[in-house]
Amino acid sequence: MQALSYLGHAWVWGEPTPPESLPANIALPWYVVAQRLGRPPVLSYASYALDNWRRLDPEGPLTLDNIALLQNFLGGVDEEWFILIHVAIEAVAAQAIRSLPALIQAVQTEDPLAAEKALAEIEPALSAMYQILLRMPEWCDPYIYYHRVRPYIHGWKNNPALPEGLRYEGVEAYGERPQQFRGETGAQSSIIPALDAALGITHAEDPLRAYLREMLDYMPPGHRTFVLDLEAVQVNRQFYRQTSSLRELYNQCVHWIERFRTQHLEYAAQYIARQHQVSATNPTAVGTGGTPFMPYLAKHRDETQAHKLS
Repeated sequence: MQALSYLGHAWVWGEPTPPESLPANIALPWYVVAQRLGRPPVLSYASYALDNWRRLDPEGPLTLDNIALLQNFLGGVDEEWFILIHVAIEAVAAQAIRSLPALIQAVQTEDPLAAEKALAEIEPALSAMYQILLRMPEWCDPYIYYHRVRPYIHGWKNNPALPEGLRYEGVEAYGERPQQFRGETGAQSSIIPALDAALGITHAEDPLRAYLREMLDYMPPGHRTFVLDLEAVQVNRQFYRQTSSLRELYNQCVHWIERFRTQHLEYAAQYIARQHQVSATNPTAVGTGGTPFMPYLAKHRDETQAHKLS
C-alpha cells in the first residue's frame, strides 16, 4: 500500500499539469490492496507516517534521533523531518492511548481515583507530544515544505487542479467514473479524536467537523473502531469535577491539547497560508485534505480551551 501510494501520487503530481486518469498498472493493484486494508486507494497518513519508518539502531528507542524514513518523494532533510515529527508524536502518544480504556471504565463506574490514575498517565504523554511538535522548524523550513514536500500529498477531492477527481483505469467497481479522495493529512491520525472523545471535548457543527468525520474512513480500521467505540460512551465531562485533584488533572490534559492545536494552527499559517501560491495544484487557502482550514482550526482550538473546568 505504501509503495503504490507513493507511485500513484508521484504519477499524478509529478508533472505541472496532473493527468485525469491513473494507468491500470498502478490503479488496479492499488485498489485491490486498499480494499483489503479497508482504506481508499490514495496516500493516507497510515502509509505516509504510521508505516513509513525504521529504527537506525534496531534495539534502540523510537525517538527522533533513532528513526529514518522508508520512502520519500524527493528526499532531503525537510521532507524526512516533517514526516518523522509525526512518527515521534505517535510514539509518545502511545502511553496516553493505552490509558484511555481505563479512563473510560473509570468514568462509567464513577471511580474518581481510577480516573486520576489514568489521567496521571495521559498528561505527560500530551506534554511530550507538544514538545515534539515544537521541534518541527529545526529541520523543516516553511518555504521548502510548501514548494518541495506539500505538492505530492494532495488528493483529488475539492482540488482545483482536478475538479472532477481522478479516473482509476481498469477498476471495474468504479465504472470509469472519476473518484474523489482526500489527500494525506494529520487529521487522519486517531490520537486527537480519541482524546476528544475520552475527555468529553465536543465541537459545534461546521464544515471542518464534517470533514473530520470523513477522515475516519482513511484510518486503519482498528484505529477507526477504537475512536468510534470511545465516542459511543458519550463522556459527560462533569464527572471530572468530583475532586479538586481530578479536575486539575483533567484541566491540564485539556491545556496540552489546546496548546497542541494552537501550535498546529500557527504552523498551518506559517507553512501554508503565508506562502506564495504559484500553481493551482498547491493552493494556500485549501489544505491537503481539501478544506479551507484556517478559520476552523482556530475555532476548534477555542472550543478546546472552553472545555476547561472552573
